[in-house]
Amino acid sequence: MVSAIGLDKASTAASLLEGRSGIGPLKHLHTVHSDLPCGEVDLSDEQMKSRLGIPAGTLVPRTSLLGIMAAKEALDQAGVGPGDHAVLINGTTVGGMDITERTYPKIDTKLHDCGGCTDKIAEYFGIFGQVTTISTACSSAANAIIFGSELIKAGRADIVVAGGSESLTKYHLNGFNSLMILDSERCRPFDASRAGLNLGEGAGFVVLESEEHAKARGAEALAIVSGYGNACDAFHQTATSPEGEGAFRAMTEAVEMAGLKPSEIDYVNAHGTGTPNNDATESAALKRVFGETLPPVSSTKSFTGHTTSASGGIETVFCIEAIRRGFLPGNIGWRNPDADCLKPLPAAAKAPVRHILCNSFGFGGNDSALVISAPDANTPDKEISAPDIKVVVRSAVYLEGTDFEWKHLLNPMQARRLGTLMKRTLVSSLEALNGLVPDAVITATGLGCMENSEKFLAAMLDSGETMMSPTDFMQSTHNTPGSLISIHLKDHGYNSTYSQGADSMASALLDAWLQLKSGKIRSALVGCHDEITPATAEYPVPDGSLALVLEAVPASEPCECLCEITGISGIGSLDARNLYETILRNKQICLDF
Repeated sequence: MVSAIGLDKASTAASLLEGRSGIGPLKHLHTVHSDLPCGEVDLSDEQMKSRLGIPAGTLVPRTSLLGIMAAKEALDQAGVGPGDHAVLINGTTVGGMDITERTYPKIDTKLHDCGGCTDKIAEYFGIFGQVTTISTACSSAANAIIFGSELIKAGRADIVVAGGSESLTKYHLNGFNSLMILDSERCRPFDASRAGLNLGEGAGFVVLESEEHAKARGAEALAIVSGYGNACDAFHQTATSPEGEGAFRAMTEAVEMAGLKPSEIDYVNAHGTGTPNNDATESAALKRVFGETLPPVSSTKSFTGHTTSASGGIETVFCIEAIRRGFLPGNIGWRNPDADCLKPLPAAAKAPVRHILCNSFGFGGNDSALVISAPDANTPDKEISAPDIKVVVRSAVYLEGTDFEWKHLLNPMQARRLGTLMKRTLVSSLEALNGLVPDAVITATGLGCMENSEKFLAAMLDSGETMMSPTDFMQSTHNTPGSLISIHLKDHGYNSTYSQGADSMASALLDAWLQLKSGKIRSALVGCHDEITPATAEYPVPDGSLALVLEAVPASEPCECLCEITGISGIGSLDARNLYETILRNKQICLDF
């Protein structure tokens, strides 16, 4: 990992034990808001390139450079290199926005988009047979670890490198500033005087593999991913529900999957951003899970700042180091109790640690939780025989352009608040669902809501970083379309978004396929939604929205459906319009990439 408190695991652990924060004045990001403290990695892009042997002047997004540094440390420790078949799953939202800020109105989509940043990480190592990107805002890296674990369990991969990378950009900083949730001082999660968050940057990755595969190659297990959960709060694009429903469901699922009682959790690494809303609702959710007897809880964001999409990867590494070194990280800066919040552990404490609950909650109510356990912990055998089912496409809707009927599903006020892609996403999805509330909403998008992104970019550059629109920022995150559906339906089920260019839909379908075949879910809305602007005309995806409703039905049961999906192989390029036409033409298809 790499963050504001260390360029590797050892220096990071020392900072956590010593209570040394990395939040301070900006040095490398040049912005009019230099007064806002952040958790910046104290290396310039050129210094990182020099460390990594990348020629000076090579155009590489800062997000990718941070990701390469962290992934290199993880791969070196795991002894993974050429000859090993590995998959890379990266979580990011910022992507190459730092480069786009310098070139707009020209956009190099190969460097701008999230998947392009992940490709740059993969190209550096040259060992990854499959690559994908998850972009669910601040839960991205945690969801990458969840998906990576599912690939390992299903036998779809031997080794998965999973986590996240995120850099500070003017867009990022101005976006959060427009929401008025940034603190002008160092953040104080759970403190009565808390006034907001500090942004941070960095990257954190773990190398995942099965116990059998690790033993066969003589690799040391550092920890076990013993449980995980993902749920949608289905409340608001940026605020959390008063009772923390999504957080409660994600944590409960993770602890139950680990086969543990809440009382067996030794420590909770809280999401703990320092905003009044988040800390109060996370406290409420934790009390629902644990009752009044909470384990030690702390937020580490007063060390690193909120590293957004990378936070789940960075904080998973924190948890692994806490288990290995026998300590609990402190919640530095906390002094004043708040009746609406839990009382966190104020300073690091030495203690044996067996099981840690690690929370990551993102915009759109995308809430994820991981249980990380000691490598020798007694975790129950969770092998469950998969039911004999087939996966069918119950319905499919494809819309393109702006001329489509929406008045039968949306009122004029709803429609006015939504950009073109958002409206098209919601209409295609609601038509495909036809009243069904699915168990999962899984979305694919290469670029997200470019209309809103470009509005925000233009305003930021024209106004000199003042008077920015919070609505444009909120609607520009890649997981906004998928979250919009869940919020509209009040659907608390699994929710994830893949953003890997033309490969995005294949990843989303594979995720749905694995969950349906295992019996975890019975229905999934899988959508592919993109809008192409003049600045992104060369991007290799169509301007359109495809919504598919997939269902799991008993293999022996005849059913009325559009098509049966008989198999999915790998992750690769898939054209949404062609897929729609293929489904309509065939009663059975095997998606082989």
